[in-house]
Amino acid sequence: MTHRDNVGPLGSLKFVTLLVALIPEFLFLGAGVQLQDNGYDGLLVAINPQVSEDQNLIANIKANVIVTDWYGVHGDDPYTLQYRGCGKEGKYIHFTSNFLVNDDLTAGYGPRGRVFVHEWAHLRWGVFDEYNDEKPFYINGQNQIKVTRCSSDITGIFVCEKGPCPQENCIISKLFKEGCMFIYNSTQNATASIMFMQSLSSVVEFCTAHTHNQEAPNLQNQMCSLRSAWDVIADSADFNHSCAMNGTEFPPPPVFSLIQAGDKVVCLVLDVSSKMAEADRLLRLQQAAEFYLMQIVEIHTFVGIISFNSKGEIRAQLHQINSDDDRKLLVSHLPMTVSAEAETSICSGLKKGFEVVEKLNGKAYGSVMILVTSGNDEHVGNCLLTVLSSGSTIHSIALGSSVVENLEELSHHTGGLKFFVPDKSNSNSMTDAFSRISSGTGDIFQQRIQLESTGENLKPHHQLKNTVTLDNSVGNDTTFLVTWQTSGPPEIALFDPNGRKYYANNFTTNPALQTARLCIPGTAKPGLWTYTLNNTHHSLQALKVTVTSRASSSAMPPATVEAFVERDSTHFPQPVMIYANVRKGIYPILNATVTATIEPEAADPIALDLFDNGAGADIIKNDGIYSRYFFSFAVNGRYSLKVHVSHSPSISGLAYSIPGSRAMYVPGYIANGNIQMNAPRKSVGRSEEEPKWGFSRVSSGGSFSVLGVPAGPHPDVFPPCKITDLHAVKVEEEVTLFWTAPGEDYDQGHANSYEIRISKSLQNIQDDFNNAILVNTSKLNPQQAGTKEVFTFSPKLFTNGPDHQPDGETQESHRIYVAIRAIDRNSLKSAVSNIAQASLFIPPNSAPILVRDNLILKGVLTAVGLIGIICLTIVVTHCILNRKKRADKKKNGTKLI
Repeated sequence: MTHRDNVGPLGSLKFVTLLVALIPEFLFLGAGVQLQDNGYDGLLVAINPQVSEDQNLIANIKANVIVTDWYGVHGDDPYTLQYRGCGKEGKYIHFTSNFLVNDDLTAGYGPRGRVFVHEWAHLRWGVFDEYNDEKPFYINGQNQIKVTRCSSDITGIFVCEKGPCPQENCIISKLFKEGCMFIYNSTQNATASIMFMQSLSSVVEFCTAHTHNQEAPNLQNQMCSLRSAWDVIADSADFNHSCAMNGTEFPPPPVFSLIQAGDKVVCLVLDVSSKMAEADRLLRLQQAAEFYLMQIVEIHTFVGIISFNSKGEIRAQLHQINSDDDRKLLVSHLPMTVSAEAETSICSGLKKGFEVVEKLNGKAYGSVMILVTSGNDEHVGNCLLTVLSSGSTIHSIALGSSVVENLEELSHHTGGLKFFVPDKSNSNSMTDAFSRISSGTGDIFQQRIQLESTGENLKPHHQLKNTVTLDNSVGNDTTFLVTWQTSGPPEIALFDPNGRKYYANNFTTNPALQTARLCIPGTAKPGLWTYTLNNTHHSLQALKVTVTSRASSSAMPPATVEAFVERDSTHFPQPVMIYANVRKGIYPILNATVTATIEPEAADPIALDLFDNGAGADIIKNDGIYSRYFFSFAVNGRYSLKVHVSHSPSISGLAYSIPGSRAMYVPGYIANGNIQMNAPRKSVGRSEEEPKWGFSRVSSGGSFSVLGVPAGPHPDVFPPCKITDLHAVKVEEEVTLFWTAPGEDYDQGHANSYEIRISKSLQNIQDDFNNAILVNTSKLNPQQAGTKEVFTFSPKLFTNGPDHQPDGETQESHRIYVAIRAIDRNSLKSAVSNIAQASLFIPPNSAPILVRDNLILKGVLTAVGLIGIICLTIVVTHCILNRKKRADKKKNGTKLI
């Protein structure tokens, strides 16, 4: 599908797709997608292992997609998870297997190819839906009732419960009457827009600046400052960095490669240079690697171990894990000492790793390398081409502040994760990193889920006491890990929810690695588990606790958290946006307490609460993605990220609807004058019982780097963040504005003042905010960031006289447009907010003007009414004449007698 405009010819999309039998946790979507020769190469499809095998799935997939059968309220709605702003890439497209194989659904959604183009525009180009189920109509600036759509040329009629009806029967006090809907004609002349109704055969374009409906109350207008979808798409890197296709030939067909999960192969590539002796790096590596081998890595995985300094050494050839004895054998091959040599050669270690994994089936493709190093190897880039050609994924873990700066390039180019472990004795970042790395099929029901991660430097004879919540969605293979850095083990006490006590002698202790591990048999009891660690020694003791578990049942997906940042590196003063995706299956979890812990290289950790409130860094409210700006940069270098999530059982948390952007399901059409309704969307009820317990989760979010941080106190260079949720409500002769307060610095603190401006011209306030009319806000004092703000004013000065439109025409306007920006103490200003709109005073006797869509219907009804009156008049006249004739005959008859 293309947009045809004066920008010249543009080639249709060509999709070269890689199909992989994996699930969302393995998707680093967008990292491998490239625009080449006007086609996209390297797209990825992930099929959840829980989906039943069906050959038709493969035939019908044409996308960068996740396929699962965890249905939402509207079971088969295709949707795209968008967590960033306008023009920014989304996270993934989601289809159900039923949508891909059930042809009956195309009646409501349209052909699958059209649906995919709609969703691809969400995912790749960051545009939003142009319809609004919650606000299906609105009153425009000319006091006309309009249906929310784009373009306005798409036609239809109002339909009541018993059939077609005039518009006034559906609008009662400006509210949509229950049982009414607007049904579109199946045959249209309009060619736009794909982001509104992709199902219409005439629709082949996106709305442009000429066809875009700026007044419609939809997400595209709210998120993209009233810009058309095509304006946003045309500004993307895809279109700025490519040339339009010439000629009329169709592009070549897509090429698909089907890859199924094969043997799971992992190789640990571990630094043993003399640098690893600093800050107990080797000991912390041993503790985390032991935990990974004993608990994290999935059954049947092949694992090898390499150590390296200036040369690589094979410590363990590939060995398949089939039992605990296999795990213990691999642990015994972990390096126990460091070398005297300070030099490191990362490439030597990786090449040995490839040598080991290639012995299984002759290639390294699909294998995973876990690279751990503290070395400053400036030659790491020498083997980048070798790494890329191997087809292996490199997860990198950097220890300390001396690691070479471009280490993460290996992970970035292979789709791997990257972590940073600071040299702090109480940091549990090493174990958190290994806990995040999975080697299996991605089946969430088999993966380890981290419930707890904490560390503390305890003074002599002090204790670390805490609780961890096991909810009923987890409990299998529950493991408590305790580690220490000096002296002997602490005194350990663990209580389950029923009061049963576990002591240190119940734990499996490894004195050499200074770890103690307890595996709860069967399914651990849900509820609060309490642990206490006592430092019985006469010196400071660094104690750490990690708790993991697996799903308790394949019938109920566990709650999960995925932490990540918008970009891997930034330059002061550009902030980093931190995200945590909290879900149960595909359902967002709301009202959770989400806290990010950020650890710099050489400064204290920073705690930052994340919010899902649709303000500041958070784009969409209640989508399960909790967000926040981070700009408290202490030093240059790497920063480690970890997120803690907790949820109280007394607070409703699970959303059964998916708030992502989605293709419209059309309830029916008007075809040849007849109403043809589609089957209602399948609604999937949920029967899960209310949880009796809350839950707790922990996840590493990897690392990011910051450069350009000035020494000493920072200047104030952080403005308030943009207000993105401004909306207006007219009450009698006043307009009330609602928005979420920004901060003094982005979304922290509180701003100094607000600047509110209004105009009767949408284009004027959009293009020239500074010259729009200023509203008096002298009595409006900004509140703390995140607080709901309310402000009421009277727009009487706009109710008289015509408004001068940009095109020179004079037209009476019944609408005002409002925007706002915040100002801090140093006069730094936020970006201008989204534009809100409200109707001005409408006289009580005046009614909204009927729009074109209903003029035809009204005309038809009026004509029918007139014909009925004429027929009735003829019949009545005929009856009167007949009655008169009979009376005359009777009278004449009487006279004759």
